[in-house]
Amino acid sequence: MTESTSAALTLPVVETFHSLQGEGAHAGRSAFFLRLGGCAVGCPWCDTKHSWPAEVHPRLPLAELAATASSAGREGAGFVVVTGGEPLHHDLGPLCAALAGTGLPLHLETSGVDPLTGRFNWITLSPKRHRPPRPELLAACHELKVVVHGEEDLAFAEAMAQAVGAARAAHAGGAPGDGAPGGDGPGLLLQPGWQSPEGQALAIAHVRRDPRWRLSLQSHKWLGVR
Repeated sequence: MTESTSAALTLPVVETFHSLQGEGAHAGRSAFFLRLGGCAVGCPWCDTKHSWPAEVHPRLPLAELAATASSAGREGAGFVVVTGGEPLHHDLGPLCAALAGTGLPLHLETSGVDPLTGRFNWITLSPKRHRPPRPELLAACHELKVVVHGEEDLAFAEAMAQAVGAARAAHAGGAPGDGAPGGDGPGLLLQPGWQSPEGQALAIAHVRRDPRWRLSLQSHKWLGVR
């Protein structure tokens, strides 16, 4: 086995854990989280900045990750969440192939700055103003989740919602995997920045006046769970 082949069978892993999904449309459900290292997006409000440098995190074998996910499934996890960092900095095809044997649906959380790799049952796109997402991710996502700190984030959220329609028209076929969204597009979510009173007030007011949008809260932080 060559060094490059060996590296393809491992990924830098920040942590794995079994908890509840705290955000988005699947909030409150039992899930197994696989957090990959490496992120060049650099959001100033990021709560996992320790995940940014990929090289400081151990590279774990895909088979070991699949075994850990299977164990979590037997303990009640309903799906696997691949998050980061920015997971699409890596080729996720081999990881998805390894996880397929678990029988668990695969969810992806991404900013959408890199090409989509792997096959996922659910894609959460959380685009960033300073690094807009690729059209293929706008076309593929099942939910569009925008973090709100100020008025400019609301304008960005609306621009992204409009961009979804254009991207889907150009990328026919929907998202890979099961549960591809229908013609109405993905769920639209506004998530106040953590401990951002302005973001909270703006997000609530926008959702009240526009029924296309839903409020997403980081419920795991309110509950004090991982």
